[in-house]
Amino acid sequence: MNFLARLLSSQHSTAVHKTTGGITPAHFKEHSLRSQIMPTPLPEELWLSLKQRDGKMLESLVSVGDRVLKNQLIATPTTAYGAPIHAPTSGQIKEITAKHVVNSFAERQLHIVIAVDGQDKFEPLQPMTQYQSLSASQLIEKLHDQGVGGLAGTDFPTPGKLNLTMQSQTQLLIINACECEPFITADEALVREKAEQIVLGAEILQQASNAEKCIVAIANEMSDAIQALKLALANSVIELVLIPTKYPAGGERQIVQAVTGKEVPSGGLPSDINVLIQNVDTAYAAYRAIVIGQPCISRITTLAGTPLKTPKNFEVLFGTPIPFLLELCGNDVLTHESTIVGGSLMGVTLFDDNVAISRATNCVIAASLKWFPDLPAELACIRCGDCADVCPAKLLPQQLYAFSRSQDSENLEDQNLSDCIECGACSYVCPSNIPLVQYFRASKATELAQVQQSQLSEHWQERYQYRQYRLKKDKEESKNRKARLTKDRSTKTDSADFSRSKAKADIAAAVSRVKKRKTESALRKTQEAQDVTGKSQT
Repeated sequence: MNFLARLLSSQHSTAVHKTTGGITPAHFKEHSLRSQIMPTPLPEELWLSLKQRDGKMLESLVSVGDRVLKNQLIATPTTAYGAPIHAPTSGQIKEITAKHVVNSFAERQLHIVIAVDGQDKFEPLQPMTQYQSLSASQLIEKLHDQGVGGLAGTDFPTPGKLNLTMQSQTQLLIINACECEPFITADEALVREKAEQIVLGAEILQQASNAEKCIVAIANEMSDAIQALKLALANSVIELVLIPTKYPAGGERQIVQAVTGKEVPSGGLPSDINVLIQNVDTAYAAYRAIVIGQPCISRITTLAGTPLKTPKNFEVLFGTPIPFLLELCGNDVLTHESTIVGGSLMGVTLFDDNVAISRATNCVIAASLKWFPDLPAELACIRCGDCADVCPAKLLPQQLYAFSRSQDSENLEDQNLSDCIECGACSYVCPSNIPLVQYFRASKATELAQVQQSQLSEHWQERYQYRQYRLKKDKEESKNRKARLTKDRSTKTDSADFSRSKAKADIAAAVSRVKKRKTESALRKTQEAQDVTGKSQT
């Protein structure tokens, strides 16, 4: 019996397996955990991006000038990789325009801009009190309709993930609460305050995935959150597993290895070994969507950084502008040097602060020189191997660095660059101050662009070949058509000649018959006259 089978058959398994690599950076979490999760006041505007995870655009159901209510459906996905958008509050559609987004210095995406009316009028919620009787497919459909998507940073639609794992017969569902990156405390605060709802959400996700077993995995240093979970799990079959606090313990591959002892294959997914990973935020969103009937319109987001007088966790409506949140926390603009979305290791420094909170925004850091000093000059690689020791994916960062600099895409592929999770552990320990992860991100972007260009070239090559085929076919059809027309004309001519000959013969025959009848009639009359003359003489 393999380990996963033994794990599934055990009643209270809490065994944890050793994971590869990792670091233990300073946490910087205590400041934002001092207070409870706070609701945010309504901003003047909400900016909701229409771009899906796969790059396609959602279809807007509203127009400029329309009035909308909270929870109203305002945009629907066009592919399986999108989630519908519901209005986070009531207001009027001010415009549909392009705005900056996270992860892009130049690209602007189409956004629906809602001018908030401050009244928060809403469409009635439709809770499902008998959801236990629903099938997995019915639950997945409901989660999709409520816009529940991955809230852990990847923004992968939860229904799509559930459908994928259902095809592979999920054995184990892991609810990930291992929030290991510095500064981010959104998950810990959520578990600490909403443990019962998270457990119910986990049970819903287990039902939707048909998973045989469900485990909540949490970092062993989150004492308050662990205590809350233990109380919530008292009457549940869901189990609790404590993961050693080490970065990046919360990565999908790392948490699978820690819980099951098995490794996700290179280039593969946890579903390849019958495991499904969902974040605690997603479990909470599933609870709200099914039990309460609340569409996914908000998330918990950490506001951190020394320029903020009151760093804390907020329940933030999607589309809330980041400058609005920074101002709420008393941002000191004199010490605020830059804004980072995400944690200090995997986060992205904003080119323009005028971006909005999305379902993937778990943390916003107001960076100052105190905690984020200017990076020292990059030195030559000394081949010390420290980066390889801490790599959780068992890669060789020094080799990847050399191939990235020389733009050697073939060797980058051979060295499994795609397995890099961009955790930044290699950059953190590098004594030469080389921003290794930045090189790897750039190489991935270049590789992606090359693949897209190749696909585009193949597309146009197919179009060209099809055009050549069509021209050849048209030419052949034209030639065949001309041959048929020539044959038809010849047939018609032959038929016409045959018809004239037949007509002449028929006329000649008719004339001959008439002459014959006339001759016969004349002979008959002559004979009759002779008979009359003979009788008279007698």
